[in-house]
Amino acid sequence: MPLSIVILAAGQGKRMKSNLPKVLQPLAGQPMLSHVIATAKALRADAIHVVYGHGGEQVKQALASEPVNWVLQAEQLGTGHAVAQAIPAIPDDHQVLILFGDVPCVRVPTLQQLTAAGADGLGLLTVILADPSGYGRIVRDTAGSVVRIVEQKDANTKERAISEINTGLMSAPAQLMRKWLAALKNDNAQGEYYLTDVVVMAVRERVRVGAVICPTEVEVLGVNDKVQLAQLEATLRAERANTLMLEGVTLADPARVDIRGQVSVGRDVFIDVNVVMVGTVELGDRVRIGPNCYLKDCRIGADTELHPNCVIDRSVIGAKCSIGPFARLRPECVLHDEVHIGNFVEVKKSEIGVGSKANHLTYIGDATVGSKVNVGAGTVTVNYDGANKHRTEIGDNAFIGSGSMLVAPVKIGTGANTAAGSTITKDAPPGKLTIARSKQVTIDGWKRPEKKK
Repeated sequence: MPLSIVILAAGQGKRMKSNLPKVLQPLAGQPMLSHVIATAKALRADAIHVVYGHGGEQVKQALASEPVNWVLQAEQLGTGHAVAQAIPAIPDDHQVLILFGDVPCVRVPTLQQLTAAGADGLGLLTVILADPSGYGRIVRDTAGSVVRIVEQKDANTKERAISEINTGLMSAPAQLMRKWLAALKNDNAQGEYYLTDVVVMAVRERVRVGAVICPTEVEVLGVNDKVQLAQLEATLRAERANTLMLEGVTLADPARVDIRGQVSVGRDVFIDVNVVMVGTVELGDRVRIGPNCYLKDCRIGADTELHPNCVIDRSVIGAKCSIGPFARLRPECVLHDEVHIGNFVEVKKSEIGVGSKANHLTYIGDATVGSKVNVGAGTVTVNYDGANKHRTEIGDNAFIGSGSMLVAPVKIGTGANTAAGSTITKDAPPGKLTIARSKQVTIDGWKRPEKKK
């Protein structure tokens, strides 16, 4: 049966106390809603409908690249009303799966069970909580069949003692869901159209109600404030750290590694404390990551070591390299094997050849550096003229003296040397020493300025 997924994401999230809509609050480096959409796509749904409301244009703009149908809920009149906004676009022969934009961690296998339970009836996802306060309770008859769901504010004392709660996630054939939604009433304490009331309708019509109990509480945790958001962040962090360790990575402290994307690893990788990995990160065999490093969308070759306090952003590093401490690689850098980038060195949009070194206090931007090049301390490739960027080319085996200013566009030939303190504005020929210094002058009788009394 074709599958249409409806994601409810119209809530204001007042308890967040933020100008950012609730479903855009960041979780593991992505908006909460992004996690839900990713799960929906993994189910290979025929259509994904996102019902939006508060901060709608901001939500649509943030997730404009997602292949979803945006449905406006202009007035927030309850969950039933929200689904009713999307149901006209769903054909009768589809199955409807309802998800929530603030329940971001539900897993694909759980949802596959839920859709199976709702293939010819109504499927509900429930969970057992030690403290069910605030949630709608699952009311069963003596035979154990689900008969209704009662919200906390409408529940009596006996019903509030029930520990099985409704997660809000459900599935049913579109034809049945359409009929039930049309019959909803708002005669309750909040004056809202509750989606959960369709359970009573299904029971009255003797439609099978299949309750799937979620295997873990984490999957169905909702986020309503910053405290709950931080708790879920910590849970995800722990899960992802465990996954890395099961893949053979040694973590100095699993509680102090933050994974905000997809990390693939080779064998015998070591990661020290306070490392943050964002986006897609690939670590080769025996890579060592020192403390306080930030890695984003990068690939690091085997036997490379990142010393403490490095930033690697959208770059590729070869094998047997040594990076840092306190080094920064900005986007579009390619470092070949056995490259050394030392303390307080910044590299941007550059390619550095095999065995080259820039060990101290240097900026390499918009440059192509050959192999076996030594870049002395304090060197700058002066790549910006105030309007445009220009490239610097340094040939193999060149030696760049400390304090050299290489004013691009400029070429340093193979085996060329630049003298320390030189400002190079013209091409330096291969195999020769190029010196560009002003004449040194000592001024007799000069006095250092003094502060006015």
